[in-house]
Amino acid sequence: MLDRKFVIDNADLVKQNCARRGSRADIDRLLALDAQRRDRQLEVDELNRRANEVSKSIGKAKDAAEREARKNEGRQLREQTAAAQGELDKLLGEVDTILRTIPNLSHPEAPVGGEDASAEIRRGQTPVPTFDFRPLDHVELGERLGLFDFEGGAKVAGHGFYFLKNDAVLLELALQRYAIDLLMAEGFTPTITPDLARNEILQGTGYIPRGPETQIYSIADSDLSLVATAEITLGGLLADTILEAEQLPIKVCGISHCYRTEAGAHGRATRGLYRVHQFTKVEMFAFTAPEASDAMLDYFCELECRLFDGLGIAYRVIDTATGDLGGPAYRKFDLEAWMPGRGERGEYGEVTSTSNCTDYQARRLGIRFRRKGEKGTTFAHTLNGTAIAISRALIAILENYQQADGSVMVPPALRPLVGKERIKSG
Repeated sequence: MLDRKFVIDNADLVKQNCARRGSRADIDRLLALDAQRRDRQLEVDELNRRANEVSKSIGKAKDAAEREARKNEGRQLREQTAAAQGELDKLLGEVDTILRTIPNLSHPEAPVGGEDASAEIRRGQTPVPTFDFRPLDHVELGERLGLFDFEGGAKVAGHGFYFLKNDAVLLELALQRYAIDLLMAEGFTPTITPDLARNEILQGTGYIPRGPETQIYSIADSDLSLVATAEITLGGLLADTILEAEQLPIKVCGISHCYRTEAGAHGRATRGLYRVHQFTKVEMFAFTAPEASDAMLDYFCELECRLFDGLGIAYRVIDTATGDLGGPAYRKFDLEAWMPGRGERGEYGEVTSTSNCTDYQARRLGIRFRRKGEKGTTFAHTLNGTAIAISRALIAILENYQQADGSVMVPPALRPLVGKERIKSG
């Protein structure tokens, strides 16, 4: 979240940013509450000062009666202090609640507006493919090649769940290893993260674990929820930690299952694997010094491009508009892969995203670092990025590498890991 003092001192800037991002955070209410907080803090401080003076004076009393009178005065002051402190704590809680609804600031170069204002900034090395036959979508291809069982998934767990079968399993495992190998070569520490996290960790990373707007599956009668992304667990890994500046940047990657309710998702564009309740993802995460986070965001985007260039998939990179940014993101780049079976003639569909969250998450999670020779600590900056979201990568591979005979060529980069060049029926 943003620093309270920064919000108070820059209320007009914060209001403008909220408007650009479609946030309903009540800044005027925050300002009013903070004014009350300051008055109550002065009252608490004054009562404490008077109570301390009375306490020191008890030993100087001339007689027992005066001593008892001063003790009574001290008790009354302590009761008044406790009452004022309770009111102060309530005000602080209300201020904190509003602070947590305020989105991060936006990068000055981020396009202003809704989704339509997002800007394409570049394309990948692979051109959009052309076919001399009508390309199928991944659902039809998967049915013919025996790769998915959506009916079985629905029978076992409900709509939006599925079984991967046969060569789809090999493709999923190959994609995981393909991404992990590249990231390890870049100095990332590989992890397999928990699929559950405490709700305080979800809140710390900017996710809403409960309520009408949540996309999170909560575990009843516990403070745990299923994670929507390993961003949650990787960010929470260093919660309440003070690092040394020399340790930064810290780069980690994590394999996890991701669970999302996807409330309201429907239609042809979301069918099949595109928008599901569970999928596997390889996630990148970094903790950096503030002056290094912009460069790290560009680096994460470059890694995503290298992964999809290596797969031979056409894509474009989108600079996400302010109105489409998630609350923690200062700036976000999406990578959209060409999906020939999407829409009437093919469309781009999001396959990765990477965000610079500056100190927004670190402030909530208590992640700081020390610089040699400087007093105090500084909040770290956090960044996240999708390396491979398996379900959507599978869509792109199947639809772009399909052949006229109904088979699918395996991307050359994955062939050693899959163990074959072509996926075909029978």
